[in-house]
Amino acid sequence: MQNNNGRTIEVRWHGRGGQGAKSASAILAEVLFDGGKYVQAFPEYGAERQGAPMRAYNRVSDHPIRRRCSVKNPNIVVVVDPTMIESANPCEGCTKDAVYLVNTHENANKLRERLKLSKSAKVLVVDATKITLEELGQNRPNAPLLGALSHVFPEVSVEEFADHFTKKMGQLPAKVLEANRRAILRGREEAVSA
Repeated sequence: MQNNNGRTIEVRWHGRGGQGAKSASAILAEVLFDGGKYVQAFPEYGAERQGAPMRAYNRVSDHPIRRRCSVKNPNIVVVVDPTMIESANPCEGCTKDAVYLVNTHENANKLRERLKLSKSAKVLVVDATKITLEELGQNRPNAPLLGALSHVFPEVSVEEFADHFTKKMGQLPAKVLEANRRAILRGREEAVSA
């Protein structure tokens, strides 16, 4: 996503505790920081437990970021858990031309219609749950979503996302790290836009 006229790009993540939205938002910030951007990454929790709804946020800019509040009008929305489409109102406050990256097997055009999005909005879907079940044997959809984000931030290669994931999660066994790398690459390859 090009940062037009120095404006700050805001990202809002919708997920559930344990799905990796917090880690993915931190990795996005690290990747973009290494690319010379000013960044923020921070989570917002309700009940702090596995499976509870949560949000994470990013801000990205070419200039220092002074805002310290949660993201109310995101340019990019990442829906980590597809049940959050109904329960979290991910479209709330979004810019008209927002990019929606959604973990779903649903057709991107049908999802656009269901969410009643403007024609200027972009929808990007990837079945991140399926990918991680096949690669890891568990539902940890953050890795394929990072891969799909390389479509939204074309200045960052999918390999950079994979490298940062491996670095951040370096305490995991090598076999798990390699499975996550494959999941990130598949997220890039299997993402479909409308």
